[in-house]
Amino acid sequence: MQPIWVWVLIGIVVVLVLWVVATYNGLVQLREKVRNAWSQIDVLLKRRHDLIPNLVETVKGYASHEKGTLEAVIAARNAAVAAPSEPGAKGAAEGQLTAAVRQLFAVAEAYPNLKADQNFLKLQAELADTENRISSQRSSYNNVVEQYNVKIMSIPTNLIAGPFGFTPQQFFEIQDPGQREVPQVKF
Repeated sequence: MQPIWVWVLIGIVVVLVLWVVATYNGLVQLREKVRNAWSQIDVLLKRRHDLIPNLVETVKGYASHEKGTLEAVIAARNAAVAAPSEPGAKGAAEGQLTAAVRQLFAVAEAYPNLKADQNFLKLQAELADTENRISSQRSSYNNVVEQYNVKIMSIPTNLIAGPFGFTPQQFFEIQDPGQREVPQVKF
């Protein structure tokens, strides 16, 4: 017959091993949620990138002498497509693209025929819908990243996270200061 302390020690080891396994599995699940949320944003950004050349072509038909603005939009789009697939770099490139598209819409305001063009209106509506979906998905992504980061930095989970290579993830933040401004409403 084994002394009781041996059974207590075996029990403690079993509980500790179960805790490590459960903690590790929980961290893996959160990390995969972060990856999934980022891939959802990536899909929406691709949709946005695909809409912009069509929008530029439509504007070009009405405002061909606005070449500088059109080229700036295409350059910003190409930079956004080529940006590294990490939230910080993607956020900066997407902020520049947003500013360029905003400038394109400002140019469109000067052309009443363009503003009435059905193709332009459809593309503008699709782009606005995509922007809203990106914003919503960015919020979901940032919530999952917050949960993940808190979990890996909290005691005692951090004792498992560090040795197994779980590192904090970046938030996908607005890089364009114009998007942070409160709109002015005037009557």
